[in-house]
Amino acid sequence: MITLPRCLRSVVSAAGAATLLLAACASAPTGALKTLDGKPPLVAAHRGASGYLPEETIEAYTKAIELGADFIELDLISTKDRVLIARHDPNLAINTDVARHPEFAARKRTTKVDGEEQTGWFSDDFTLAEIKTLGAISTDAERPQEFNGRFRVATFAEVIELAKRKSKETGRTIGIYPETKNPSYFAALGLPLEDRMLAMLTEAGWTGPESPVLLQSFEPGSLKYMRSKGSKLRMVQLIDGDSVDLKTGAVTFGVPSDRPYDWTLAGDKRNFDVMVTPAGLAEIKTYADGIGPWKRYIVSVKGTVGADGKVMDLNGDGKINDADATTLAPTTLIADAHRAGLFVHAFTFRNENRRLAADYRGDPKQEYLQYYALGLDGLFTDFTDTALAARAEYLRSVGAAR
Repeated sequence: MITLPRCLRSVVSAAGAATLLLAACASAPTGALKTLDGKPPLVAAHRGASGYLPEETIEAYTKAIELGADFIELDLISTKDRVLIARHDPNLAINTDVARHPEFAARKRTTKVDGEEQTGWFSDDFTLAEIKTLGAISTDAERPQEFNGRFRVATFAEVIELAKRKSKETGRTIGIYPETKNPSYFAALGLPLEDRMLAMLTEAGWTGPESPVLLQSFEPGSLKYMRSKGSKLRMVQLIDGDSVDLKTGAVTFGVPSDRPYDWTLAGDKRNFDVMVTPAGLAEIKTYADGIGPWKRYIVSVKGTVGADGKVMDLNGDGKINDADATTLAPTTLIADAHRAGLFVHAFTFRNENRRLAADYRGDPKQEYLQYYALGLDGLFTDFTDTALAARAEYLRSVGAAR
């Protein structure tokens, strides 16, 4: 049985027999944190309060701020008329009600986005005015659907204005965490993202490493380009994976989550996992300040294989997912990144039971506590309130309450 570190036993006692392998913090000085800068881990609201409201809308970002998020995270794509908007996918069929708009029916088409063939309606075929007629929708059927279609797509300018206004109203600095989404895709269309994003941040007065801005991308070329333009803003290299082989716990790779798409275009056949090696981390340090890995690079999960060679449905719900798996021993990625001088912001933490390893006994706070104890510097979450509640418990447990 895996034993919890002494400093967390009282915090996670509700987990009963949960067997979380945590980095020992009992020997650390009271109040000491294992983050790179010694500060409490950062909580970034992933696409806003997307566990409660349709993602990347002003309403979702406002709720995340009200819940206490340190940063609000957004994906930036381009409209036909070169306006940056907050959407996770260029394919508007995924997260808007565009399919219910007969006036746009003729624009439905099939194309490839980062090597993946998709059919739908794409942002580069629409002006901002047209996109503003669409309603955002929840992308998870288990989440509230009653708000679908009620909120509009947010522009980057609107998110910047919101963060500034709410910082003034609340008296606390609310940062923004924008991603250049599918940058090679948009560059090929003559709609590159980076220069427009940097120009808007400069106009906002955010230009240096002390600014409440973290820039992120899955494509190293996007971050390197912004560095070459003289940007001193903090940058984060995202590190993806497709899934986990529940028979082994190994991260698996598949299009479009196998490698940065700019690597694919260059004929580089390495996968994202090379980035988490010491050599990969050293390379990232030459152009970025931190990494944003999928959380399974830090703590993976493994199922139980039955006599038939298949992963067993342990909870009997007819589905095989994380709830049928248990956590494996943590990797050394956080420590390795810290040695390279990089902070680590992992993604994405969610509350739904199907996304929680059996160790956590259906309590999402137990997952946060495990990662916090490992020295994680920050995380992306769809449920800001849960992440902050767990952070408060963790800080109390190590005598570092804010």
